[in-house]
Amino acid sequence: MAIQSSTTMVGRDAELTELASSLGVRPSRPADDLSDVLLAGDAGVGKTRLLRALRDLAKDDGWQVFAGHCLDFGDSALPYLPFSEVLGRLATEVPDVVTEVAARHPALTRLQPVRRVMGDSDQVDAESSALDRADLFRAVAAVLEAAAARAPLLLVIEDTHWADQSTRDMLSFLLSRIEAAGFAIVASYRSDDLHRRHPLRRQVAEWSRLRGVDRVSLNPLPEDAVRRLVAELIPDGLPEAEVADVVARAEGNAFFVEELTSAAADPGSFVPADLADVLLVRLDRLDDHARQVVRTASASGRRVTHDLLEATADLGGEALDEGLRGAVEMNVLVPERDGYAFRHALLGEAVYDDLLPGERARLHARYVDALRDGAAGGTAAELARHARLAMDRTTALTASVRAGNEASAVGGHDEAAYHYQQALELMSGRSGPAGDDLGDHGIDRSKLVVTTADALSASGDPERAAAVIAEQLALLPADASDTWRARMLSAQAAVLYIIESDEDVVALSGRAVALAPTGDSGLRARVLANHAKILAAFGRLEDAQTYGMDALELAERLDLHELASDAITTLSGLKKAGPKEGLRAALEEAVARAAESDAIHAELRGRFLLGRSYEDWGEFDEAEQWFTSGIELAEAAGLPWAPYGFESRWQLSWIHLVRGEWERALALFVVEGPFPPPIPRAMLTSMRLQILQHRGEDVGPRVAGLRPFWRREGAVAIQAASVEMVAAGRRDDPLAAIRSYDDAVAVLSGIWHEWFSARIRLAAVAVGVVADALPRLSAAEREAVVRDHVERLRTDGQLVRERYTDPSGHWGPEGRAWVQRLEAETLRARWLAGVDAPPLDTLVAVWRGTEERYVEFGHVHELATVRVRLAAILRAGGDVTGARAVGQAAREVAGRLGAQPLLDELLRQGSTPEPRAEARNVALTAREREILAHVAEGRTNGEIARLLFISTKTVSVHVSNILGKLEASGRTEAAAIARRRGLL
Repeated sequence: MAIQSSTTMVGRDAELTELASSLGVRPSRPADDLSDVLLAGDAGVGKTRLLRALRDLAKDDGWQVFAGHCLDFGDSALPYLPFSEVLGRLATEVPDVVTEVAARHPALTRLQPVRRVMGDSDQVDAESSALDRADLFRAVAAVLEAAAARAPLLLVIEDTHWADQSTRDMLSFLLSRIEAAGFAIVASYRSDDLHRRHPLRRQVAEWSRLRGVDRVSLNPLPEDAVRRLVAELIPDGLPEAEVADVVARAEGNAFFVEELTSAAADPGSFVPADLADVLLVRLDRLDDHARQVVRTASASGRRVTHDLLEATADLGGEALDEGLRGAVEMNVLVPERDGYAFRHALLGEAVYDDLLPGERARLHARYVDALRDGAAGGTAAELARHARLAMDRTTALTASVRAGNEASAVGGHDEAAYHYQQALELMSGRSGPAGDDLGDHGIDRSKLVVTTADALSASGDPERAAAVIAEQLALLPADASDTWRARMLSAQAAVLYIIESDEDVVALSGRAVALAPTGDSGLRARVLANHAKILAAFGRLEDAQTYGMDALELAERLDLHELASDAITTLSGLKKAGPKEGLRAALEEAVARAAESDAIHAELRGRFLLGRSYEDWGEFDEAEQWFTSGIELAEAAGLPWAPYGFESRWQLSWIHLVRGEWERALALFVVEGPFPPPIPRAMLTSMRLQILQHRGEDVGPRVAGLRPFWRREGAVAIQAASVEMVAAGRRDDPLAAIRSYDDAVAVLSGIWHEWFSARIRLAAVAVGVVADALPRLSAAEREAVVRDHVERLRTDGQLVRERYTDPSGHWGPEGRAWVQRLEAETLRARWLAGVDAPPLDTLVAVWRGTEERYVEFGHVHELATVRVRLAAILRAGGDVTGARAVGQAAREVAGRLGAQPLLDELLRQGSTPEPRAEARNVALTAREREILAHVAEGRTNGEIARLLFISTKTVSVHVSNILGKLEASGRTEAAAIARRRGLL
């Protein structure tokens, strides 16, 4: 995969604005407050690209830009090399200026590129040399001022960390001339090259104290900018895992991002060769002791404690200190509180990759000895890593299990899962009879498998948990005990029932019950509790009651309080067939019991089930309280992606979407900590894309990326298919909407059953998209579409309603709204097609009924959508007054939500806001008028920010003020009002 360097500056808008402002290129401060700039930053962080953007900006504003570059010639650097380069450019572009100044300052000719080769005849004595030096400084200042008299001039000196003493002295002279007018200076240098003995280090400190000199440090790119840069380098995109790897390893360095992205086709921990060559140059500057210290430290990773380095570096005290001082002074290592870290993680990786295999193994063995014997402090995770890499499998096994236990104890479930899986891999590589494959270590393999699966589920990856159990079941020897099989089969069934699986989960769980030991066994209690939970999920309530009671009796007899709470939660949920009050009372009691027993998973499930009970009845306030409590409990326990913790977040985001609280919904998608696992990420993305689509964004290409997740999680299929159908409608492709419906039904029928309730919603959305497209089709096409598609989808919905069964017998407000909507959309399609068209009064009555259903349901955006379509029907039937009233109600909601497509549809209908008194003399500031002009041109906030060199947030505030002053519901209406009032 050939990746070129990015030609676009990414993530440096703020720094560019700061530079331009300080130098006066785009002045936003008084003339007497302008300054020259010292631009600092690590190698590869983006200094040159930023200076390039500054050059383009300056030239656009009529500035002259002349750049000189310092080169790495070591002790053989040619004096004043960058100024010689600048003078050559001046001689080419403004030769008359150079000639005129050279006549007054003959020393200037000594800098011209063609005069830099001097022979023996050029020798001068010390006094003459000193006089020439002073004349030369004045000559350079004079030529710059003379050129600047024609147009403002920007002098750029790059890579001053390589500058010779003469160049540094020349810069000191120019920077100190505060009376000089017309030209500005920006000098860049690598901050990571300025070790303690570097000559520029003292010089920069002196320059920074000069009046009129600013120091700007270029920090690493933030994560979002790195992601944008990766997207620019590879327009087709990389898998998220590889993008996250680039983000983590590059640490915001643009050059590292480009190199790592170019190597992304070959995933792994190694540093690309070109990048390694650049990084390893630093090692050439170190002496032998420093090199040994750095190589030893690289085996530890990014950081190493002093004690651990002392125990493993194989150097005496003085030699170790000498080596450390050399590595620190050359900016390879940086001191920390109790140890040292590589200045950049990739530098440590490059050093480690450069070791020979034997060197690596010996270094890791030293680390194992130091950690195991107590010569230095460390964690079980460190010991496990070093033991694996030293091929000490026994130590690695026990340390991995211990590391997993330690991580799990502090809520680090991702890390725990990693360590447990490492232990399982080590166990799989050992031989021996069942139950004895670990010798004297006493680790029960079946328990480790279940613990691994629990950690994976808690981290939000139940799919991986199921795969691990299946893999380990296949590896069990024929003589493995029934106890092991029962434990693993029960855990497998428990995981499979929360994901979309083709397995017969009930049968799998039943096998576990049959194999479980009889009598008073904790394992049997757990197997029975899992079986009851699974039976309840599949609607076998009587059987679930029987097994649940057996599990509860056994758990209480054995004082297994957490297991008892789990069984009680299951039994409480079985009351759904009765009055809802009974279910809720039982669940609240179960939640309280679980909280007392610290049974966090049972408590999470109980809170989720309570939230769902209220949600199903449209009682959103109470549902929000229970879901919020579940989210808070999950976050406090470090389980944001675990079953029922994440489901509470998902359901609450849906409630916020329904109630029109879109910013609150979007806020729920941001979770501190590790990046979301694939399935939760896909679910949240599908919800987020709905909101963006409602606001008018084209999300079609993005929603297509969710297709691979449809079969893995039905909720993604439902939400994403709805978005796909609306996107198809906006691009006037109704048949594509029908295909999305059919694809979703095929997937969901396979993983659930054919008559799932959400099919009614999908059918209603699809028919609505088709109805919108009918006026643009021929009469024959309209008839065929209604006959072949609309009627089929209506029949699908009717069959779902007839065949859907629920133990509670309840069909909630959401279901009633979508049933009515499907009927209304079908009649609208017939009416628009002129095929079996209903009378107008019947059509209006059905849509009025649909409006009532959505008022009852409380779905704010869908209610506005219904009203927009009802307004069109009323207007077509001649009821302009009724259409205006309904349209105004929809407009108010759409304006508040920022639902631009609905506002645009009202405009297309000819519906305008109700007349209101307008203040002609709106008090817009000059900046607001400027921004309003750009808004009227259709520019986004980001585009306006770049044009005006202000932040996007500032633009957003101004736009909000403009909308408020004009009493406009959106940007389009604001532009129309402004034109009508003569404000543009």
